[in-house]
Amino acid sequence: MVGGGQLARMTHEAGIPLGIRFKLLSDTPQDSAAQVVSDVVIGDYRDLETLRAFARGCDVITFDHEHVPTEHLRALEADGIPVRPGPDALVHAQDKGVMRAKLDEIGAPSPRHRIVSDPDDVVAFADEVGGFPVILKTVRGGYDGKGVWFVRTPQDAEAPFKAGVPVLAEEKVDFVRELAANIVRSPHGQAVAYPVVESRQVDGVCDTVIAPAPDLSEELAGEAQALALRIAQELGVTGHLAVELFETTDGRILVNELAMRPHNSGHWTQDGAVTSQFANHVRAVLDLPLGDPRPRAKWTVMANVLGGDYPDMYAAYLHCMAHDPQLKIHMYGKDVKHGRKVGHVNTYGDDLGDVLERARHAADYLRGTVTQ
Repeated sequence: MVGGGQLARMTHEAGIPLGIRFKLLSDTPQDSAAQVVSDVVIGDYRDLETLRAFARGCDVITFDHEHVPTEHLRALEADGIPVRPGPDALVHAQDKGVMRAKLDEIGAPSPRHRIVSDPDDVVAFADEVGGFPVILKTVRGGYDGKGVWFVRTPQDAEAPFKAGVPVLAEEKVDFVRELAANIVRSPHGQAVAYPVVESRQVDGVCDTVIAPAPDLSEELAGEAQALALRIAQELGVTGHLAVELFETTDGRILVNELAMRPHNSGHWTQDGAVTSQFANHVRAVLDLPLGDPRPRAKWTVMANVLGGDYPDMYAAYLHCMAHDPQLKIHMYGKDVKHGRKVGHVNTYGDDLGDVLERARHAADYLRGTVTQ
């Protein structure tokens, strides 16, 4: 697995019961997954020869991020190394311009958009979609709100062009909430779909995920799952695909982003589904039969633990575990930095209000924003 973050850490954990030998390419020995994987190579994923040396002896290569250069992945494939997802699929998660063009080609519903060349072009685009505000995104490299600008005036449109990379303009969608449809697809075409979830964002970062999405009609949920499965098939995705969606005020769904790896909106599956996203990603990239994606409980809530100022994690564990014996805590072994994702908690049960309150209390206590 290329990338040493928490997604690699949890994917490795899912492979342990199957006896899978897991090799990791990590930036540093301190990375989340490098702390727990026995076979770790420290190196730069942007260097082709480093990737080639790492790949020798591997049966298959997969990723915990989308940042490996597309041309390097093509070189690995030319060397005979199975890459899953492959570069022809992964480029749609790497490049938002390529993604939008392909979604248009297959008729997937999306916000109105186009590549813009300068601030004047942004003004012209805004006129096309009914005026400001509009959303600007760098086509590559953005995540967790980075590389995204909410542009209210022509003057606001100057900053995105300073990086010297192509910029995608999108209409500001009038939406009720954000949803995510998570599916897993294997090389031989088997696919499974998890329940559609509601994803709540704070400052551009995922804060809480509710599975399944409350008050979502069966018709719209089915439409979202079918759309995600169709996108995976059309793009040739192998492994986990997260399709982030807007639910609009007029009852439609629009594709916001794609991620071709385990995803924050699927962390609830560790404790809330028969087979987790991580276990199914492992099965898919090894072309094993996929596991049951159905939920174990009526409601599961995942809440991210963001870095705060809490000095004593052991004391926090004492409180949280005593307060809620059913609570599931997943910490990533990261140094605590303000606003950084350092872990998550999962809660489940029959009463959504209770499950939500338990998840929020635990996440806030671990962060240190509540003390009782």
